Amino acid sequence: MIKTNPHLRIGQREVESVIAMTELVSGIDDQQGGRYARPMAASFLVNAIGPYLKAEAPDEVRRALLSAAADHCYLTGYMAMDERLDGLANRYYLKALELSRLAGDELTFCTTLRGMSVMHGDLGDGVTAIRLARSASAASPQAGPRMRAFLAGQEAHAAALTGDRALAMLRIKQAESAMEKAESQAKAFGSYDPSALHYHISQVRYELDDLDGAIKSMQESHQAREPAYRRTRVRYGAMLAERKFKAGRLDEACTDWHRVLDEYPLVQSGRVDDRIREMQTLMTPHLRNPSARELHDRSRSMAM
Repeated sequence: MIKTNPHLRIGQREVESVIAMTELVSGIDDQQGGRYARPMAASFLVNAIGPYLKAEAPDEVRRALLSAAADHCYLTGYMAMDERLDGLANRYYLKALELSRLAGDELTFCTTLRGMSVMHGDLGDGVTAIRLARSASAASPQAGPRMRAFLAGQEAHAAALTGDRALAMLRIKQAESAMEKAESQAKAFGSYDPSALHYHISQVRYELDDLDGAIKSMQESHQAREPAYRRTRVRYGAMLAERKFKAGRLDEACTDWHRVLDEYPLVQSGRVDDRIREMQTLMTPHLRNPSARELHDRSRSMAM
């Protein structure tokens, strides 16, 4: 249990300040990436949330604060993952699990497990990714349709990473069904949406060797994405270009990569840096091609 400070007392106003700060930093992260936004979140966690957690408070306020703090820790972990500081991200995620459990907050608990699954999937550890994705689904038995789509999409990708085609396709169908129901009820800007679902479908198709299908779904993801999500647009745009390149569509891939480089200086993200380095590696054997050479030279002129 967290030790309390009898000399400090908080109320709903402090809880609302944590929620507001988390929303603010999340918006900055969406636009500019985790390396830019995480130090703000980490500082607020130490200097404001930490003392709040030790303060005296009514039970209702304390539960609300624990939940808000868990959500802030989850976001901070996600941004650390975006920086490719995966060990640090894991520590934030574990703290988010602890706080959400104390708060009785199933939503943040299962969202954090899913975030850990995403991280392990990015690292190529499909076995751990599927275990965590299943745990996330099991932790939220009363989830609404959008949350079910959010969880099933990640479980589908994790299953595809392990080569489990049947489970991957089953979970994608469940995610599509849940998303259709969620969209018929209400739009939800800032949460799991059709763009994110198309991304997961692309990932599943790619892992199951359907390269043309993966390209098509990633293009659909781009078309459905809200303009606010620059970091995602840049990273997934680079992934789309990689897949076009692997399909033998070099000129199209170079065009897409140039669009990525147009916005790349505005994004501070280790995961985006990874994609730019991968592009340079892919271009190196093709430098006699004028388009490839121009792209390679342009990317090298940008500090990473």
